[in-house]
Amino acid sequence: MNGNNDYYRLKYHLMPSVGFLNDPNGFIQFNGEYHLFYQFNPLYPKDKMVYWAHVKSSDLIHWSMLSPALCPSEWYETHGCYSGSAVNNNGKLTLIYTGNVKNELGKRETYQCIAQSIDCEHFVKYKNNPVISNVPTGYTTHFRDPKVWKYDGLWYMAIGTQTEKEEGVVLLYSSQDLLAWNKIGEVAGANTNGLNYLGYMWECPNLFNLDGKDILLFCPQGVEPKGDLYNNRYQCGYLLGKLDYKTGKLAYGDFIELDRGFEFYAPQVSRDEKGRLLLVGWMGIPEEEDSPTVKNNWLHCLTIVRQLHLENNKIYQNPVEEIKLLRTNETRYDNVLINNEQIKLDNIYGDCFELICDFSWENVLEFGIKLRCDDKENEKTLLYYNTEEERIILDRCKSGLSKMGVRKCKIEKCKKLSIRLFMDRSSVEIFINKGEETFSSRIYPKEESKNIFFYAEGGIVNVNIKHWNI
Repeated sequence: MNGNNDYYRLKYHLMPSVGFLNDPNGFIQFNGEYHLFYQFNPLYPKDKMVYWAHVKSSDLIHWSMLSPALCPSEWYETHGCYSGSAVNNNGKLTLIYTGNVKNELGKRETYQCIAQSIDCEHFVKYKNNPVISNVPTGYTTHFRDPKVWKYDGLWYMAIGTQTEKEEGVVLLYSSQDLLAWNKIGEVAGANTNGLNYLGYMWECPNLFNLDGKDILLFCPQGVEPKGDLYNNRYQCGYLLGKLDYKTGKLAYGDFIELDRGFEFYAPQVSRDEKGRLLLVGWMGIPEEEDSPTVKNNWLHCLTIVRQLHLENNKIYQNPVEEIKLLRTNETRYDNVLINNEQIKLDNIYGDCFELICDFSWENVLEFGIKLRCDDKENEKTLLYYNTEEERIILDRCKSGLSKMGVRKCKIEKCKKLSIRLFMDRSSVEIFINKGEETFSSRIYPKEESKNIFFYAEGGIVNVNIKHWNI
């Protein structure tokens, strides 16, 4: 079967035409156009070579596919062009990435490399690559994913690695020309600055300033589950504080998970020409490849693009304003009372839509939404709030061919709850209380499972509803 005939293909998310997609890379606005790259293996599952796919857009919604930007061709990248970033270097779109090598002994070697383009489509690798060829003393060859930016006239690079004690760390480097790099020091690491052990490897770092705070966003591997926290195979979250560019150290507080869903990893941030800090993530998790799409020779997708802001020392995520370009056929209901019952509303259904629900209540035990239901509710994806637990819960135990499970997070002391969600056949992205929490997940129900129900138990809830087809 051709992957393009697969029902689970998405309508408005980036995904591979064939093969495997993972980390977004090189997210940048350059000369007015948005460019986005991502890890791509067109030969998956037969081969594990990694390329950089390349798309561009004028509005962050409609993307045009270009030819692959990076293909493994040199001695320093024999086993793949791994993740990295993009910058505008004197008018040239410049990529900084990790070349991955497995030597004749089967051991990993990693090299940090650059490539440039004058036409924003065809890239030439620097003739003297790699620009960082040696792993610094005290660290292993798990040394990858350079995120580069300019600050006060110098280039800086955050790069993920692990110590020889197998503890995750992010290092900071500096350069005047992107070619010669000097290590400054450790930005943060497991068992440092009051942080407990937080995994054996930190990868895909982003280091940026948001509303006056410096933030290290990264993906720690090897974190054990703790109640509602850290329940995916690998995690994604951030540390917030103040970066000392001279020492490389970030003075930070607690680690905060960025997304509460089943599939979210390796996000990349970029500041656009409007000054917005944008984020796009991989709606997948490393080493989880049991999707029903694999039989049709494709796997994974990216999230919709999100805008970030800081509120009460917490990152809030919301879809970019341009997402409204996708809306058609609005249906609206105001002040719907649900009293210990389940209801279905006319024209509120589907497998590809945006839904906004604003709930309010005085006394109710539980209320929520049942998505992608068949007529007998043998299939359904549940999103609900329990007022006693003060938790919002995503339950995909009956979401078709999806891996079963629940994800929860605490929303305390509230009498109102705002839910905005985007369904796209086999994906759902949920934004709670205007971006305070998000859940990003893949689901695989049957095509005919398109009913949406609203319910309340143990009391009455009032809800205002807006629904758009996409």
